[in-house]
Amino acid sequence: MPEPRWSLQDAKNSFSAVVDAAQHGRPQTVTKRGKPAVVVLSVQDYEQLHQRHAAETPSFIEHLLSLPQDDGTFERLPAVLRDVEF
Repeated sequence: MPEPRWSLQDAKNSFSAVVDAAQHGRPQTVTKRGKPAVVVLSVQDYEQLHQRHAAETPSFIEHLLSLPQDDGTFERLPAVLRDVEF
């Protein structure tokens, strides 16, 4: 079932109803100029999403270790040395 949609003006006028529905596990979509702008959801739902995201996001070390490894060899580009006066 799709989330209920509220225009921004209707959400302002019925904010208590929007919050009450969200607190009862029914996220509420608020539109601005006919396009979805925000979703109002309960703190419990938000925390669950946040925890799931944190659990699925690799640590910085895991990210670094997942980078492709090379064989340690690379081709040097020809360099032209310049004269430096001391």
